Amino acid sequence: MKRTVLSLTVALLAAFTITAAQAETTIRVTLQLPETNVLAKNWLVFKKEVETASGGEIKVQIFASAQLFEDKQVPKAVGSGAIEAGSTFIGQFTGAVPAVEVINVPFLFDTEAKLRKATAAGSVIRNILDATILKETGAKVLWWQAYGRNIYLSKNAPIRVPNDLKDKKVRTYGKILGWTVRALGGTPTLMSGSKQFLAYQQGAVDVGMTGSATIESRKLYEVMKHATLSHDSAIEFVAVINNKFFEGLPKAQQDIIMAAAAKAEQQLRNDVYADESRSIDAVRSKIDIIELNATERSQWRQATKGVGDRFAKEYGAVAAEVIKAARSY
Repeated sequence: MKRTVLSLTVALLAAFTITAAQAETTIRVTLQLPETNVLAKNWLVFKKEVETASGGEIKVQIFASAQLFEDKQVPKAVGSGAIEAGSTFIGQFTGAVPAVEVINVPFLFDTEAKLRKATAAGSVIRNILDATILKETGAKVLWWQAYGRNIYLSKNAPIRVPNDLKDKKVRTYGKILGWTVRALGGTPTLMSGSKQFLAYQQGAVDVGMTGSATIESRKLYEVMKHATLSHDSAIEFVAVINNKFFEGLPKAQQDIIMAAAAKAEQQLRNDVYADESRSIDAVRSKIDIIELNATERSQWRQATKGVGDRFAKEYGAVAAEVIKAARSY
């Protein structure tokens, strides 16, 4: 009798273990940046919220430093289900959704208030772009990850007005940014962020486009002398999840994931904008910080005003729609 009861108990425990294992959901996340980067820390916020709210039913595993996929591979990897989730520079979606580069059209989002409004969940722009990304790739946008605003670096003369860029070779990181450089009189050179320091040091380019925080993190003050806070465009990443995987989850788990995404998005955006100011203050003694006055900024706007029109014309109906929405802010 005791042997029968023991056998039954073992069987029940085994069944319970199998059921529990089956109930557990794992979300693997691919990142390009190291664990110390602000975007990786942002995913840790998401991970903590999801795992706590789900009582451990949902586990989040983060693979940083491109252990699984390179940045350009993320849209396809997530969209196909090769991995459940990941982060990538929003520009990596331009092949499927060219209109995402609206974030790089100069002076559409030149204030923090405009940028917050445009990138907020539920905004007209977000609704259009998030839905198009899902339709074209199978990747569902969980949240947009702020990464700062664009600035210009120079070694020789400071950059204050468009004429200061005339005939200068300028490092860029996107096609629309290249249009902007040409409108300002310069020559664009597409280059990854990791190659900046050496390129500036060796004089491969005269001027650099980058984000404020990278002056400090990449020690660019060692190879450049001036930083112009143009803030003419934004640098945004997106956190995405495979839609089939997401739709296959119970409604309660979907709600937990979306609530955690909303918290992670808001916290990062607040932190990034605060860190922009902090990082600039941290390098003021190491590099000349140039803040454009109203007259100078007006010259930049005038020189680049045709970029948005060209974007709307060449990038199709979706691009025209988001440009219209952006100009309403």
